[in-house]
Amino acid sequence: MNGPAVAAPSDRVQAPFGRRAARVTANERHGAYVVLRCRDEPGPRPAAGQFYMLAAARGWGGGEDGRPFLPRAFSVLRAPAASDELHFLIEAVGPGTGRLAELQAGEELLLVGPLGRGFVAPRGGRRPLLVGGGIGIAPLAIWQDQLAPRPLRVLLGFRDAEHAPGAALLSAARLATDDGSVGHHGLVTELLCAELDAEPWAQVYACGPPAMLEAIRAISAERAVPAQLALESGMACGFGACFGCVVPTSDGYVRLCLEGPVLEADRLESAIVAGAGH
Repeated sequence: MNGPAVAAPSDRVQAPFGRRAARVTANERHGAYVVLRCRDEPGPRPAAGQFYMLAAARGWGGGEDGRPFLPRAFSVLRAPAASDELHFLIEAVGPGTGRLAELQAGEELLLVGPLGRGFVAPRGGRRPLLVGGGIGIAPLAIWQDQLAPRPLRVLLGFRDAEHAPGAALLSAARLATDDGSVGHHGLVTELLCAELDAEPWAQVYACGPPAMLEAIRAISAERAVPAQLALESGMACGFGACFGCVVPTSDGYVRLCLEGPVLEADRLESAIVAGAGH
């Protein structure tokens, strides 16, 4: 079966210059997560795995006498083809993400994007295998959309039952939770090993906490299974100017906001990025 046309790494979708305002259309709760939907009429449609720098138009930190927060980097969760909407998955873990998570319909979100390089479709007849953890499920949802109707498997891991409702954002996912409250009791990488035992001719696409990605990198290397990892890192600019998101690869240091955030696993000695996370 032929898959959809997916942009090659050299053909990434380019972000328009400057920051623009997008009006929030909905704030949807999924357990511990919020899906923030907004309309981005002037912006191009992103590729799966690309990200945006987000900030609230009002109340963005600091107060009258303080400095505002830096924008936050978020992978796009979904970009419906028949609309100009963008969806982002947010977990309130601090004042910046907390402000984003409380935005309601009618308020404005300031964004820059799409940025970075996304996923590339599998070659050689390999079957896509999507593996996500926590907030890292976001780029896998849009990737599942863009790969349809290609057959694939989805494995998702969460901390507990409060976070597991995020799985509903993808179709037909197998679940693991750290505390065993939903699905498999254990790590999502345990499900991955079992899946690769049953079907080794796979191509892994993964995003999640650094320790999970490092485990997936090691598993993929041991089994000679190709993998693309969407790495998480704190980013200050999104354009490669600050060099705050560099990671070492076999080709030297690269900036995740430009050469990533999606990288081939076999280019990495480790998938753990200092200061990783939103």
